[in-house]
Order: sequence, then C-alpha cells, then structure tokens
Amino acid sequence: MSALFLSIIIPAFNEEVRLPGTLEQVLSFCSAREYSSEILVVENGSSDRTLQIAKEFAGNYSNLSVFHEPQRGKGRAVQRGMLEARGEYRFMCDADLSMPIEQLNRFLPPGLEHFDIAIASREAPGAVRYEEPNYRHIGGRAINTLIRTFALPGLHDTQCGFKCFREFVAEDLFKKLTMTGWSFDIELLYIARLRDYRIVEIPVPWYFNPESKVNVVRDALKMIRDIFIIRRNASRGCYNLMVE
Repeated sequence: MSALFLSIIIPAFNEEVRLPGTLEQVLSFCSAREYSSEILVVENGSSDRTLQIAKEFAGNYSNLSVFHEPQRGKGRAVQRGMLEARGEYRFMCDADLSMPIEQLNRFLPPGLEHFDIAIASREAPGAVRYEEPNYRHIGGRAINTLIRTFALPGLHDTQCGFKCFREFVAEDLFKKLTMTGWSFDIELLYIARLRDYRIVEIPVPWYFNPESKVNVVRDALKMIRDIFIIRRNASRGCYNLMVE
C-alpha cells in the first residue's frame, strides 16, 4: 500500500499565466483534506516562465514537486508524472482547471468505489458545459464519434483532461504508453479495455477556456492516424504484457 493517498499530476506547457492561480487552488484544496496528498507539475518544452514559476511555488510547499521534461507532448508529461507519483490514487489534472478542483473527491473512495479508472465526462448524463461555442462542441462530438467507432465504443468522452487511476493501473498502463501527444488518452483507455480494467465515467461541470491549445481540425486528423496506429500495435501484441 502506498504511503500517500493521492497524487495530482499537472502537465504544464507554456502555462505561466494560468499556472499560479491553478496551483493556489489545488494547494488550498489539498490542505483542506484529511487524506495525504502530493502535487506534481511536469513542465515540458515551454518557451515561457512556466518552469521557473513552478519551482518558485515548490520552494514554499513541501508537497509540491516539479519535473522538467525537455521534449514536448502532453502524453509524455502525464506519463512522467504518473510514474514519478507515489499515491494510491493518481489524478491527471489540466492546468486550466476547466473542471473545478472541488470535483476531485467524486473520483475517489469513499465517494466512488469499484473502479480502476475514473474519467471526467462532459457528455455523460448529468454533465454540464458552460460557455462553449457551438462549433467547438460540434467538433468535439465529431472527434468522439470517430473514437467510439474505431477504438472505444461506449465511452461518451475520452478526451477530457481529468482522469483518476489506481496505483497499480497507472504503473501498468503508463509503462506501455507510446503516444506522446493528444492521442495518449485513447491509447491508455484502449489498453485498459484490453486489460479488462473497470472504467467509470463521471459527469462533471466543465467551463470552456478560450485559451485552449486544442485545434479541432488538426488534432482530429492526428487522432485518426493515431487510432489506426493503436489498432495496429494491438494486432501485433504490443500491449499484451505488463512491463515489470
């Protein structure tokens, strides 16, 4: 059993503006909880002061660690954080906090039981989207249709950036991860399905951020390509065995 209950992993690429407010909220949330926790910021390839700002915060908080991953890619940053983490539960958290951090307890026992992976969903019954332009919603639904058709049938929303993994599941899946960009969520959940892990969708309130780095058309084309790479990898047995 891990000595820590919760690890929060925050990937950060060019987040000098949003990161201070996010860290203040996450640190405040953790300090108000009775369970033990840690926060890991993984900066990867930023061209601004993201790394410096994160290190300044870490100098004042013993439960905050900062890692520099020189190569870009959200999947690479999350992978580093998940494998550096020590928590019994490991929560991936976007730096924009488009889902309020107060929702996190819904992804953990005792609020949630009998799961291996809990994923935030903007589309599951009960979810609410705020201030999202119609074109973004339509584009997101188109992408999800492709994902459900070719990779992950039955999941309403695989791309929301808030997911919780049990310790042994995180160790298993992230050691097998090969996608380092936006498609890493698809690969993780695809491998999880192959492993028969229990995936639960949690409907959440989600607030659109106009500074989002997602490009609907560009990222959709990359995801289509990556889905077929994932399927090819699976047919070749690349995901069959857990890495020791």
